[in-house]
Amino acid sequence: MSTTEVRRGEPVTTVLTWEVRPGREQEFEDWTHGITRCARQFPGNEGVSWLRPEEGHRFHAVLRWSDAHRLTAWLESDERAAWHARIKGVATEIGSERQSTSGMETWFSLPGTTVQAPPRWKMVLTTFLGAYPFTLLIQWLATPRTGAWPLPLRAAVFPVVLLPTLTYLVMPRLSRLLRRWLYPPPDR
Repeated sequence: MSTTEVRRGEPVTTVLTWEVRPGREQEFEDWTHGITRCARQFPGNEGVSWLRPEEGHRFHAVLRWSDAHRLTAWLESDERAAWHARIKGVATEIGSERQSTSGMETWFSLPGTTVQAPPRWKMVLTTFLGAYPFTLLIQWLATPRTGAWPLPLRAAVFPVVLLPTLTYLVMPRLSRLLRRWLYPPPDR
């Protein structure tokens, strides 16, 4: 999803990938400190983190912004363009690998695509369809066995079982099953 497709007002996280020329890694790392300081002063910035490779020459910047509008303002700013000019010949941003998310839509992503997340009401309904049967199952199996446990421990059973089940098993399959409804063709 492009940064401009995320609705205004939602926090957004973007990952930028940089290819650094061999032997120029230290120069690039010095540059990252300066552009990070500049980005942190920009309105809406909520943090920048750099992931350095153990081997190879690809670095990743994780940018967190208060909303997509402010992120886009940074990405298109003169300040950022000036910082990019300083690194010419040392590193190149790989724009085709830019990724942005604003939250739950990662449950609804389709591998190898960059489509906009479905409307929230569709995400809510799909999540309900995935969560409800497992909520019943957990209540049926766990509640009778945990009745004497302290409340904080009993309350922990539900999310400890449900969240990994939804994230790794149910939602990927359900989003694939309902993909035509979640992601209708552009002509509809």
